[in-house]
Amino acid sequence: MKPLNIGMVGYGFMGRTHSNGYCQAPHFFESEYKPVLKAVCARNKEKAEQFASVWGYDSVETDWREMLKRDDIDAVDICTPNNLHKEIAIAAAEAGKMVLCEKPLALNQTEGEAMCQAVEKAGVKNMVWYNYRRVPAVTLAKQLIDEGRLGKIFHYRANFLQDWTINADVPQGGAATWRLDAEAAGSGVTGDLLAHCIDTAIWLNGGIKDVSAMTETFVKERVHADTGEKKPVKIDDACSCFCHFDNGSLGLFESTRYARGHKALYTFEINGENASIRWDLHDLHRLEYFDHRDDSIVRGWRSVHISDGDMPYMGNWWVPGLNIGYEHTFIHQVADFLKSLETGEAFHPSFRDALETQKVCDAILSSANERVWKNV
Repeated sequence: MKPLNIGMVGYGFMGRTHSNGYCQAPHFFESEYKPVLKAVCARNKEKAEQFASVWGYDSVETDWREMLKRDDIDAVDICTPNNLHKEIAIAAAEAGKMVLCEKPLALNQTEGEAMCQAVEKAGVKNMVWYNYRRVPAVTLAKQLIDEGRLGKIFHYRANFLQDWTINADVPQGGAATWRLDAEAAGSGVTGDLLAHCIDTAIWLNGGIKDVSAMTETFVKERVHADTGEKKPVKIDDACSCFCHFDNGSLGLFESTRYARGHKALYTFEINGENASIRWDLHDLHRLEYFDHRDDSIVRGWRSVHISDGDMPYMGNWWVPGLNIGYEHTFIHQVADFLKSLETGEAFHPSFRDALETQKVCDAILSSANERVWKNV
């Protein structure tokens, strides 16, 4: 096997999911390449060393710039807050490294475009971790749509609901709650949650033409975790959006961190002239399917258990009837990335793909701010 030496920047929740993907992909998917956990980089050396020990990274860096100088790093994985994506990605590309970046791509479209130009100018492989594309049921939905089974699409609706910020005592900023700090995150639920819905929607249903959105910030001030100072909250706690797709269908999206009782409810439903499909992250190994062409006496929603070997990715796992979970989406993404290195084919979602989602998110925030329809 050819080694693919990984240098990871960051060690939080996403650092764990990515590291697990690198470790497990070669065990279940054949490839000419094998990820090697070469270095993890973080400002806190002690925590980085602890992370490296748990996951098997060979070394630790405390300055990502020093890591980019190393000849033994092939790919840089960016698992940092959003405001650091641009600088690290551009520098990594200029250093000739492949760049794998957490979502959303950047703080805004302008930053994202600069990142795209950097990786394209350098000619380096790049990807963004929109992992829900690699849920087998979601990949199967893509297959059914591409085969024309749904016919003309009329409606696409999706939501991503959480409830973890309802308490006004939750701080903003710092290592744990940077997603509530606009300087670090750029936006709130639009970039954090709705971006997943938008990426999946574009992948399944095509481009989005225009949007009309509203957002709300329910807690107006929060204490900053680093300074202890109470500061205005500038991110969106909730967002609802209408849109038109290029194919003529209508879209409806909602994301919030104020839906009591929901920790991570991500669902979508697509209605076509012949059939409909719907999916729920809480039951991620199932795809619900309704086909109007069935005989009327047996016509109805069916729950398809995604576990057979002829279903996406499942032939690499267990025997039919056994489930896989959230962590497998990252394993699938690593496996597909390695396969793209082997074949030379383009990998998706690339930076340029993720920029399309960024454009939609920017239009949503602009629409909500100005209270008008916005073209993407």
